[in-house]
Amino acid sequence: MDDIIQVIKSNLDLTDSRPMRILIYEALRKTIILGDIPSGKRIVENKLSEKLNVSRTPIRYAFKRLAKEGLVTHKSGVGVYINGIHIRDAYEIFDIRKELDALATRKAMVNMDSLQYKEMEDLLHDTKVLNDEGKVREVINSFSQFDKFIYDASKMPRLKMIDLQLQEYLVYFRDVNLSSKSRRDSAIVEHRNIYNGMVDKNADEVNRLVSKHLDCSLKFVLKEMKLRNIS
Repeated sequence: MDDIIQVIKSNLDLTDSRPMRILIYEALRKTIILGDIPSGKRIVENKLSEKLNVSRTPIRYAFKRLAKEGLVTHKSGVGVYINGIHIRDAYEIFDIRKELDALATRKAMVNMDSLQYKEMEDLLHDTKVLNDEGKVREVINSFSQFDKFIYDASKMPRLKMIDLQLQEYLVYFRDVNLSSKSRRDSAIVEHRNIYNGMVDKNADEVNRLVSKHLDCSLKFVLKEMKLRNIS
């Protein structure tokens, strides 16, 4: 347990000004996603509170959010059990995402006007600048904005609803995928290529580029999962 506490503490950024409940949630989520808490491990709320020297309120909040995301299971009177993420989850989610993202991107490509294309180009430029400055959290937010931009521009509300239902799963893989500077560099180029395909109104090329982008992301995620003995 002490080893796990040390890892959680290393993922807990106390210099961040956001509420403690958010910091605890993100630290626990990152620790679970990266496989540093093994699947099946039992965590007792009051003991974790004592070890981290924080009240039980932010820990309770964190576990409730993690339970909704399927990362933990709460058993009344017993504690919280870690579910974690498995390789089969990665394959399933990325297969689904390929189909959804390709459809959304093709629709957005047709619907977007010149001003929207300019907004997207500015977003790509700003993302590269943030990445060069080493602002990882801001880069991750920019990637999320890129995806949201496309889904909004697709003008397919039901497709967007399906995507939102998947977001709680996708966030795991996004965090792992973008943890590496080299992977962020590559992903920025891949987004630029997708943008160029959209500008050219080339549906077949857009399909290929979206699939390639997600294949690269999946490959990186699987590598990281295997390095951490996640099966």
